[in-house]
Amino acid sequence: MAGRARLDDVPERLVRAAIGLLAEQGPSAVKARTVASASRLSTMVVYSHFGGIPELMSAVADHGFKELGRAFARVPVTEDPIADLFAMALTCRRLARENPHLYDLMFGLSTRATYRPLSDADLRLSGHSPAFREAHAHVTAACERLVHSGRVERQEPEVIAAQLWSLVHGYITLELAEHFVEFDDAVVQVLLPMGVNFSVGLGDKRERAEASHEAGARLYDSIVQGQ
Repeated sequence: MAGRARLDDVPERLVRAAIGLLAEQGPSAVKARTVASASRLSTMVVYSHFGGIPELMSAVADHGFKELGRAFARVPVTEDPIADLFAMALTCRRLARENPHLYDLMFGLSTRATYRPLSDADLRLSGHSPAFREAHAHVTAACERLVHSGRVERQEPEVIAAQLWSLVHGYITLELAEHFVEFDDAVVQVLLPMGVNFSVGLGDKRERAEASHEAGARLYDSIVQGQ
């Protein structure tokens, strides 16, 4: 049983080794040899468990989305869905800043020129993976609560979620690329008012939207302090 437990642990060890290499050196450092060395396993183990680096990187992206889903699950469901959504936006931003290369991989921004492309039959876009869908379901659920709250005009929660997802990840991508260095606090000066404007555009009252985003920031702070 002990040997089986160690064998079952191998894929996780390989994924974590790849994540470590991503964090420390970027995507160009992730090769079968370097992953095997970091996980103290043989190079052949990488191929026997994943088939190659493209498949391993797909598993790494899924791991990232699982972490994101767990982080979203730690955001309490309150009576203010806009506050909940802003707390989730700040949570996503924190995870992206903790490992920018993993974030890039999850959202298809990493350069993979050195990786063997997956065949069409094996292709699993991150946006279609179960891990992504489970994480994104938290956002959609909050958008459903927002629509049912009556604060915004009635529309499909999935559409609101897609628009909000685009807004948040556009901001994160630009911030990671240091496009907001001229701001003293880009969250307060860019992300928060952009979220308020988005909420108002959906039909919410500006003062109420501002209060909700401030409440979301406090909610996020309480989550971080409780970790």
